[in-house]
Amino acid sequence: MEEDHGNSNSNSNGSITVDTTKWDRSVWLMKCPLVVSKSWQSQSAASSSSSDSPQVAKVIVSVDPLRSDDSSALQFTMEMGGNDSGHMPKSYSLNMFQDFVPMCVLSETGQGRVTMEGKVEHKFDMTPHTRNMEEYRKMCRERTNKSMIKNRQIQVIDNDRGVNMRPMPGMIGMIASSSKDKKKAAPVKGPEVKRTRRDRGELEDIMFKLFERQPNWTLKQLVQETDQPAQFLKEILNELCVYNKRGTNQGTYELKPEYKKSVEDTAVLDVGASIHATMKDLLCLRTRK
Repeated sequence: MEEDHGNSNSNSNGSITVDTTKWDRSVWLMKCPLVVSKSWQSQSAASSSSSDSPQVAKVIVSVDPLRSDDSSALQFTMEMGGNDSGHMPKSYSLNMFQDFVPMCVLSETGQGRVTMEGKVEHKFDMTPHTRNMEEYRKMCRERTNKSMIKNRQIQVIDNDRGVNMRPMPGMIGMIASSSKDKKKAAPVKGPEVKRTRRDRGELEDIMFKLFERQPNWTLKQLVQETDQPAQFLKEILNELCVYNKRGTNQGTYELKPEYKKSVEDTAVLDVGASIHATMKDLLCLRTRK
């Protein structure tokens, strides 16, 4: 293709040139199966060395004489050329689109020259002809069977002693650690000690005595002190105590206000009883003297 400078367009710095001498040439745009495209490419590559360009296909147009003015009455059929092996269909139906977006075809050479090859006049969808459907089915079955063949092979290495499996110097840092190495060993839990439940009233008395010793306890501390199951202990704590969710005593239990008062009163009575017993003992000592 020779460039016609009179019909070429370029930008301000002249780096891109578009040859528009063939802009009004009619071009057909066709969507073809992959097997047809590969066949045409192989024939084009085989004929690149020779001066004669082979006939890759021919288009047959059928016209209905009764509907000669109707463009939809035209029927297009393509017959493949060449001697391709396999079960590739030789005849294809070309379904023409009536409405499509106006388009132009551009080509670019290795030197960066861009040429407008023409404008799209007809657009077709290429499908195997009905009389070649059996060949098309055979071709599809062959293609499916080839895709199911495994190309990987297992080779057993004898007397290797692990030489080929050893990492080369400097590759140790590049080898990604496996997921097994990343997983930390789970801590081994010791056998759980089965605790026997005490009587509910007895356990409540023990709890009151513990809260006399200190006002705040964690659940773990109470389990150790009482030697009771944690779930059973929670039931008692929910009735007698308040759980601190925030503040300085966060995560601890303390007695409810009404139980705090009763515990304080009991402590006062115990102190009074002890003082009374002490005075009684002193009076007994004086009487003996």
